[in-house]
Amino acid sequence: MATYAIGDLQGCYASLLALLDKLNFNKTTDSLWFAGDLVNRGPDSLSTLRFVKSLGDNAVSVLGNHDLHLLAIASGVKTTRSADLQRILDAEDSEELLQWLSTRPLLHHDNKLNYTISHAGIYPLWTLDQAKDCAAELENELKNNLHEFLNNMYGDKPDNWDNALTGFERLRFICNCFTRMRFCHPDGRLDFSSNGAPGTIPEDALPWFDIENRQCSNEKLLFGHWSTLGMIHKKNVYALDTGCVWGGKLTALRIDTAKAEYISIDCPGSANPKDYIK
Repeated sequence: MATYAIGDLQGCYASLLALLDKLNFNKTTDSLWFAGDLVNRGPDSLSTLRFVKSLGDNAVSVLGNHDLHLLAIASGVKTTRSADLQRILDAEDSEELLQWLSTRPLLHHDNKLNYTISHAGIYPLWTLDQAKDCAAELENELKNNLHEFLNNMYGDKPDNWDNALTGFERLRFICNCFTRMRFCHPDGRLDFSSNGAPGTIPEDALPWFDIENRQCSNEKLLFGHWSTLGMIHKKNVYALDTGCVWGGKLTALRIDTAKAEYISIDCPGSANPKDYIK
């Protein structure tokens, strides 16, 4: 009974199957945690969604920014979509898949394994309990007010946490932390001016996990979203996105053993980084 956390799939279904074959994955006894961004940019997001959904309780997948973008397209909030995403919208089981996707969590914590997974990480000024509360707050909004939230989701502001925030400003900040965050300033301000490796850090900013006095520094955190980091393990954080869709690797981390172990496969790549700004 093994448990693996897997980085961003982004529609790379064939690579996922190859990785699971390497892991000798048993869908009746083993468990998978997915770091979000199941869809977009890759060649087969439809099969990816269907497969992860079919795993039922043997899989956990947190929401990523690309997953939310698909929901925004399906809701009519955004109109531009790739051919790969269009295949999901045209599928006979589209409504069922999108409903399932919209009910995925923003954060998953396992007391027994003592790991927490979210797509982009956990905001450095939040304790784990605060992060859980904020995730639950947004999950409730997605359950009860999906279209209106998606219509107010996009934007970089507010860029700093204040517990007095209300309404869609509060929810947008929470969403940006869980699904888009990479760099922060020491005072906690989010910085979206760069999506590159830490060598291209915006002025006076740091990767979120390097912020001094980070409140979850004693918690083991798993995250994806940041392919240029590679497989890093530092300060109790484990990066999982190793750029499969760009021709990098698809990576799993076994988390049910005394020592976490990275296992990867090489990927053919489906997207060109030059075609995307973010």
